[in-house]
Amino acid sequence: MSTDPAAAPADEDAPAPQAAAPEDAPPPEHGPEETQGEAGDGETPAPSGGEGEAAAPALSEAEAELAAQRELRRRIEERKAGREAPVEAGGKLQGAAADLLAAVKAVEGGAAPTAYLPETAPAAPRRPAPEPARPAPAPVAPAAPTAPSDRAVDEVAAVLADGSAPAALAPAVAEALGDGAAETLREDPWQLLHARGVRPEQADGFARALLGAEARPEDARRGRAVTGWLLEQAALAGHTALEAEALRAALGQRAVPDPEATLREAVAEGDVLVFQDPLDTGAPTAEARASGPGADEAEEPAETPVRVLIGLERYALAEESLADGLAGLVNTRPAAGPGAEEWQGAGGEGRGSAAELIRAAAGHGLVLHSGGEAARAEPATLLTAAASLGLRAWGAAHGPDSRARLAAALSGTEGGAATVAGLLSGAEGPGRDAEGSLALDLLVVLDAPQLDVESAAMLVEALPDGARLVLSGDPGVLGSAGPGRVFGDLLAARACPVVVSRTPDPGPVGELVSGVGAGELTAVDAPGHEVAIVPVRDPAEAVHRTVQLVTESVPRAFQVPPEQTLVVTPGHGGAAGTRVLNAALKEKCNPGPGRFAGFDPGDRVAYSPAPGRTELGQVLGAEQEGLRLRCAGGEVLVARDRVAATLRHGWAVTAHQAVTLRAPAAVVVVPGDAGPALARDWVYTAFARAERHLSVVQGVGPALATAVAERPAKPRTTRLPLLLRPQLPAPATT
Repeated sequence: MSTDPAAAPADEDAPAPQAAAPEDAPPPEHGPEETQGEAGDGETPAPSGGEGEAAAPALSEAEAELAAQRELRRRIEERKAGREAPVEAGGKLQGAAADLLAAVKAVEGGAAPTAYLPETAPAAPRRPAPEPARPAPAPVAPAAPTAPSDRAVDEVAAVLADGSAPAALAPAVAEALGDGAAETLREDPWQLLHARGVRPEQADGFARALLGAEARPEDARRGRAVTGWLLEQAALAGHTALEAEALRAALGQRAVPDPEATLREAVAEGDVLVFQDPLDTGAPTAEARASGPGADEAEEPAETPVRVLIGLERYALAEESLADGLAGLVNTRPAAGPGAEEWQGAGGEGRGSAAELIRAAAGHGLVLHSGGEAARAEPATLLTAAASLGLRAWGAAHGPDSRARLAAALSGTEGGAATVAGLLSGAEGPGRDAEGSLALDLLVVLDAPQLDVESAAMLVEALPDGARLVLSGDPGVLGSAGPGRVFGDLLAARACPVVVSRTPDPGPVGELVSGVGAGELTAVDAPGHEVAIVPVRDPAEAVHRTVQLVTESVPRAFQVPPEQTLVVTPGHGGAAGTRVLNAALKEKCNPGPGRFAGFDPGDRVAYSPAPGRTELGQVLGAEQEGLRLRCAGGEVLVARDRVAATLRHGWAVTAHQAVTLRAPAAVVVVPGDAGPALARDWVYTAFARAERHLSVVQGVGPALATAVAERPAKPRTTRLPLLLRPQLPAPATT
């Protein structure tokens, strides 16, 4: 990509700018694919269909969800300000850590910046946070997000023109920087990095065009902006914070001359937060040793080892709010209601893990449930039992396809199924009560590994007092597209009852997927050719065989039409990525000139209404206002100016886009150049999309088995377990 910000991305095979991760920052957890699911690769002509201006679109579900996120942050701020004593993220700090925290607080109070970031800083264990009074939730419907005015966009466009940057960035920059965006951008050109998709080298070119010789690598403004950008890139890879040493190294690789001074400045100015988290080494502490018999009273207690983390306030507040809310669910018994015998009776003849799940939910405010696709019947049984007892029970899934499968299992049950996004935005679900909480007694969230820390915090904040929350999902699949590892952190913390399903996925595909989850890629007995391995020599052959499978072999052998076969590949770019496969499959399945912004009626598309969410649909046609699609959730009208940003051809998708989808048949393409990017969770996710038939177009040879055996999911840096630990009941001692 050109370092000149005036040069818009033109390479069709380049990754979408939003999801591009820096070489020096932690890479996206999902390999070469774009973790945020953005669909645009650049400017695409608006769909034709009539003259005149498009009608003002109504508030969309994605916009309503963004408004709900803003509302959550406002409420977290109010809670934080209302606490009688602030909770220090690092606990009772000593020495350099205490000096650092005092310096940050002094700056917040208006003093001159004096803070510094220590190379190593000791800290005592974190002090348990007092449980704050639960504030009354906000009114039901969030206000519509305020778009930047035309005048603000024009003013920003003028500044961008002076810096030879594309005018197309103006709306995004105006929205990101808010009031006075043009003035802010002129005073600090590196603020351009707040616009999604802009990289440091592009911001550097813009700054040189505006400032001339004054634009230098050592400029403090540049260092602070790059620090924030690196943390946002880390969030795309799933981290809620980064270790200080890793962030220093990344800044050095981004030509920041003095990373230490840059972090000092960023902390002092409040751009980032610093945390001193004690390490759980398992060794006895110095304090414990000193209290034993014969201890030397003059001996100085050893310092508790800590890790120094740097994070953005946005994710820190969400993680703290989530920890408080989850601890409240764990420490508070559910509201009075049916007794244990009534719960068990409502479960009917339920046996095994389904009955165990009902018993756990009967007596606990928070329960975890893990299992594969077949195990989803168990949360459905719980919802049915709860509804039969007169409780307001709802299930929430990550996407429309997953919601439809849950709704089918709940047929005839009061309550119902919603998407997580629809529940948060108010577009779906039971609505809100007089206090603004969700009007329910039990919420079961399926696809729980897809919950990022902000969505999870909003859900927990929205629960009424006394409600039960059950998080259910398959721990083997790819994690959330946003920051955090909520489900995995809770499983590891053992903070509440965990019900592990004993319902296996059936058939040869289920057997193969179970083996992958255990770290083994083994041959399975498939007498009906339910699993087929198709070796290929190069990417061109992989594309050819994929098209042949989708359009000829699978329909002939399994009576599955092409539109019901899911094609999964590691990334968008490359010789066998989604772009190449989509072009080949469109040519075979629905040839056409793409006269409506590159699409034709009948095209299969991947629609991403918000980062991290993808729905498959079909183009119905073009209208004056935009493109009309048929998706699992119903018909959708995509506005003309949103087509390029939210739509891709969807004949082939990445594993992360497909993580909550299921299809009668799946073709997983593993080209020869994908070997280094493969990991167990990617293979598990891709293989598990198939219901009846799985074809694996294999070009990596033994590297596929190696990835399954030796490359588990990449770890994510999060603070949730540490924040939860002091708020949970102490384990019983004997």
